[in-house]
Amino acid sequence: MGGSKVSGKLQALKNLLPKVDKILIGGGMAFTFLKSQGLDIGNSLVEDDLLDDARDILEEAKKIGVKLYLPVDVVAAQTCSQDSTIKFVTVQEIPKGWMGLDIGPATSRMFREALNDAQTILWNGPMGVFELEKFAKGSFKISHAISEAHATTVVGGGDTADVVARAGDADEMTFISTGGGASLELIEGKELPGIKPLRIENV
Repeated sequence: MGGSKVSGKLQALKNLLPKVDKILIGGGMAFTFLKSQGLDIGNSLVEDDLLDDARDILEEAKKIGVKLYLPVDVVAAQTCSQDSTIKFVTVQEIPKGWMGLDIGPATSRMFREALNDAQTILWNGPMGVFELEKFAKGSFKISHAISEAHATTVVGGGDTADVVARAGDADEMTFISTGGGASLELIEGKELPGIKPLRIENV
């Protein structure tokens, strides 16, 4: 799971927890989880009103034995621009006034290893601000890792589909859905309006 906000994916995360072995969280949404653990995340994107929810998800994952991975390092900059100076720092060492804009190399390796033995991979949301080349490497590395996995791979959402296309991995994925909102609603456990009329009622 990646992308900028936890708010759009909270219900999906809660619904997924009892159904998966592992959850990997990257992108801007990871900083809400990191801050909920007491880390100073500098000027990184955060949803302060969801810190308790993030903590609850981390605790529930631990309780039911789901491995939940958060970034251990990030690509940090003072501004979100192609000309900004960048630093590779651990999540404990984000300088004041700086923000994390992509997962770092150690996190990319850790995520790749976590995906190694997966049989089904669902990916929704990029790992950083992939629209800027400087902060795209993490998303591309995860795209390559997923495309090379011996697994059924499902990619959900327009941004994630864009990452996969830019990384040149589209042909290697089992299925790509550009309906990000719809695929999230499905994961949340909602019935999609287009599917409802197709169900055969047992009379």
